[in-house]
Order: sequence, then C-alpha cells, then structure tokens
Amino acid sequence: MRQSITTTRGHPMATRGHLARRLVQLYAGLALYGASSALLVRSGLGLEPWNVLHQGLAELTGLSIGVVLTIVGAAVLLAWIPLRQRPGLGTVSNVLVIGMAMDATLALVPDAHGWPLRVGLMAGGIVLNGAATGLYIAARFGPGPRDGLMTGLHQRTGVSIRLVRTGIELTVVATGFALGGTVGIGTLLYALAIGPLAQVFLRVFAVPEAPAGSTVVATGQPRRAILRP
Repeated sequence: MRQSITTTRGHPMATRGHLARRLVQLYAGLALYGASSALLVRSGLGLEPWNVLHQGLAELTGLSIGVVLTIVGAAVLLAWIPLRQRPGLGTVSNVLVIGMAMDATLALVPDAHGWPLRVGLMAGGIVLNGAATGLYIAARFGPGPRDGLMTGLHQRTGVSIRLVRTGIELTVVATGFALGGTVGIGTLLYALAIGPLAQVFLRVFAVPEAPAGSTVVATGQPRRAILRP
C-alpha cells in the first residue's frame, strides 16, 4: 500500500478541516464496523469469516469476542514484520477500536428471538458493515491487519489476491466452525453482498483530495479496496 506525503504550503484551516474529516470517517467507520458485527452475532444466522474464528476462540477461552478480535488482530499485525508491511494509523486503530465497539454493542443489544427480528438484525448488520467499510477505507489511513496479511502474502508468494483471500477465509471459517463459531445463511449473504455494498459506500463517503497547495500527511488510496477489518 503506497502512501504519498505532500509538503507544500497551504491554508492551515483547510488542511485541518480535511484531516479532521478523514479522522472522523476512520473512527466512525471502525466503531460502526464493530457494531455491525455485533448485530450479526445477535441474529444467530451466521457471521463474517474472521468473526466465525473469533467467536470460536471466545467459546474456547471464555474471553469476550471483542477481546479475542483485538488479540487476533494484534497477532496478525505481528505477522506483518516478516512480510515487510507497514502499518498506518488506521491499522493500529482497527486493532483497538473494532473489538471495543463490538463488545459495547453486544452489551446493549440482547439476543434476538423470532425469525423477523433475527432476519432484520442480519440484514441490518450486513448493510451497516458495508457502510462502515466504505467509511474507514475512504479515510485512507491504511489497511486493517488482516488486509495487510493478505496483501503481504500476495507480494511474497506471487499468488493472486483472490486465491490468497479465499485460502485465508476458508481456513478461518473452518477453524472457527470447528471451535463452535456460527456459520449460516448470514455468512453466505455477507460474502455475496459485502463487495457491492462497500463499493457503493466507498463512492458515497469518498473524501475529496486536499485543497491545492495544502499539507496532507500520509494520503494515498490503496490500489484495491480490500474488504476485511
């Protein structure tokens, strides 16, 4: 993931406003991502691939799923070292914010009973996840730890992004399911819907380039929008 640094002079208020918008998008997106994942947990109809693993590990260890998500994210981030990936503010924030937001939402939202409510939570969780993905990726503060693992393996092995992503996600889903994680119709619908939803919301939340001549640190759009936290 290449990032450029612009150092030309510009109006400080415009620069601060541009950076503030990006920061708001980053943290709003990460918080909403955690909330959307919690809605999928409460629906009981299936989770995103990585959260199947996180839920399975939570069942095994007795830790909350948000704490497990944070620990796994930090462990994955350590794997960046031999892959020579460079984290950004968004990467570190991803590890810290999503798990806390997920646990906070789980504390507020009870288990769903009855098919209409469960389906509503599942659909709402998937759509909100797409919006959250668009928000934090469009902020351009760096990929999530799992994204960097994927791109790092691609760069080191030469295997396509599609195959690397598929291999990783099949592994985490199978492992999580074996440990007690929830796989269901929500998992399948998420896999089918998240790409189109994220692309729509990336356009909705696209941040304009900084004003001409302004100072912007660590800008740059990934070549591909990779849709995992």
